Amino acid sequence: LCFLDPRTDPWPLVHSPLPVTLLFASYLFVVALGPFYMRRRKPLKLRGLLIAYNLAMMTLSSYMFYEFLVTSILDDYSYLCQPVDYSRSELGMRMARACWWFFFSKVIELLDTVFFILRKKQEQVTFLHVYHHGTMLFNWWSGVKYVPGGQAFFIGMLNSFVHIFMYGYYALASLGPQMHRYLWWKRYLTIMQLCQFVAIAAHSSYNLFTECPFPDGFNTAVFLYILSLIALFLHFYYRTYIRGKQ
Repeated sequence: LCFLDPRTDPWPLVHSPLPVTLLFASYLFVVALGPFYMRRRKPLKLRGLLIAYNLAMMTLSSYMFYEFLVTSILDDYSYLCQPVDYSRSELGMRMARACWWFFFSKVIELLDTVFFILRKKQEQVTFLHVYHHGTMLFNWWSGVKYVPGGQAFFIGMLNSFVHIFMYGYYALASLGPQMHRYLWWKRYLTIMQLCQFVAIAAHSSYNLFTECPFPDGFNTAVFLYILSLIALFLHFYYRTYIRGKQ
């Protein structure tokens, strides 16, 4: 059974689904009408802003990875079965806060799309991009409201780790064309993302076949969602690195 967590319910954006729903609606509004608004305008460069943004997101990802990893070690978390600690213990609250910051990072990451549109990089605003950004917003709102910790920590920890490299890549790319020769590892970044999804799928599905006091509904939802991301990222990999080179 799932029930809301009284610890996180009063935290920003958590109590009601209305704020994240409005954020998502605004996001789709920008995705739909942003290119029309920019049609007769020159693309914005935003170089300084992009460098600062990507370095800030890289720093936030490093902080979240550290919090997930250290808290799970200090609280002796199991990678096979970890129920949520709903107590107000120091470590339980620390893990819940790490989950909230991870959720909030998904709110900030909506700016990725806004920057693409302002720079008229519309080819980057794919279905995969919009689907991933939009769904993660709702997924982690649910996570923070109902299960801020437990098995969910593994997803946040892995994703934060991958995003350190992803935003590091974006930071280098935003420095200009002279950095392109140092960005040969983009393909391996996609492989890292795929490995992350496979690990999360294995982690979530394991508990569907074992007795673990963590809601099966959440593990099932995560497993099905991750399968959709694996399919979409495999298609992206094939289109970009295999068919593209042919």
